[in-house]
Amino acid sequence: MRKTEKINSYTLLYNIRCIFGKLCSAVCLLSTVLFTALSFASCVDEEEYDDTPKGNFEALWKIIDQRYCFFDYKKQEYGLDWNAVYAKYSAQVDKTMTEQQLFEVLGNMLGELRDGHVNMYSSFNSARYWSWHENYPKNFSDTLERKYLGTDYNFVSGLKYKKLDDNVGYVRCESFQSAIGNGNLDDMLLFLAPCNALIIDVRNNGGGQLTMAERFAARFTNRELLVGYMQHKTGTGHSDFSKLKEQKLKPSNGIRWQKRVYVLTNRSVYSAANEFVKYMKCCPQVIVIGDKTGGGAGMPFSSELPNGWSVRFSACPMYDKDKQSTEFGIEPDCNVGLGDADVARGVDSIIEFARSMAKQ
Repeated sequence: MRKTEKINSYTLLYNIRCIFGKLCSAVCLLSTVLFTALSFASCVDEEEYDDTPKGNFEALWKIIDQRYCFFDYKKQEYGLDWNAVYAKYSAQVDKTMTEQQLFEVLGNMLGELRDGHVNMYSSFNSARYWSWHENYPKNFSDTLERKYLGTDYNFVSGLKYKKLDDNVGYVRCESFQSAIGNGNLDDMLLFLAPCNALIIDVRNNGGGQLTMAERFAARFTNRELLVGYMQHKTGTGHSDFSKLKEQKLKPSNGIRWQKRVYVLTNRSVYSAANEFVKYMKCCPQVIVIGDKTGGGAGMPFSSELPNGWSVRFSACPMYDKDKQSTEFGIEPDCNVGLGDADVARGVDSIIEFARSMAKQ
């Protein structure tokens, strides 16, 4: 064998050994990483519960105990004690219960949170807390809505709008579930541009997509605004949260409204609609009229019980620009109600109050 061939053979052998060594090192490193990950996972895995009445109760109580975001706030507001709730409802659970009986007990326990974002879903029922609006006057009439809108209104992406006979624009926004495009908003505001003022009626708007509420509100400011704060859960303790993170409302690149705006509210304004009102109160030339909103200032999160029932609950708290929680609603600038006598006369007193302000 020539000298050159020997050198090439040695070089080849050396390279093979190097590659093999690197592969061994990589395997060792991967094994270490996997072992560490598995060890960590075993530490953080949730405790498993049996699919029994007691097991499902324990699982639900612990999920809420570790992840719900308003314990401190609601303890301050009305004395909520989650450990006392455990003692109260655990005594009502036994192994002979039917599914319906268990559902009732668990639903009643969740009701102690007084939170419309807390729900439990089975194949036969949905547990919900609706007292945030059911215990208050409606301050809204479907019959009057049809009267004021008539049949000649424009309708797109969940928005109904028209020009009232006193040259005030009226927009009925009953949900943020549908996607509202920037083109839709441009066309609507261009159509309403000749009006002297604008009424945005969000009564009975139970929420939907937060991005849609933000997109709509961005049409009413010419500069970036601080509109609130948000936090995230960082641990299992009731007070384990991240630092407050600012919520900023940036002005839209599309058509922006420059005149007066009157936002109409009632107790059925909730979740993303509640946030919309929070944003609008920070915008110039905006006045909120009607009743206090229903609230719903927690971003919801979902989990599941051993028996397959799903549960939704508030996990990320949100605050207004003054760092105050809006979980239990936002007060209007002008508190105006709609009584039975008004409905009988065919007059929506909340709309008329806004129209009278627009004339001043």
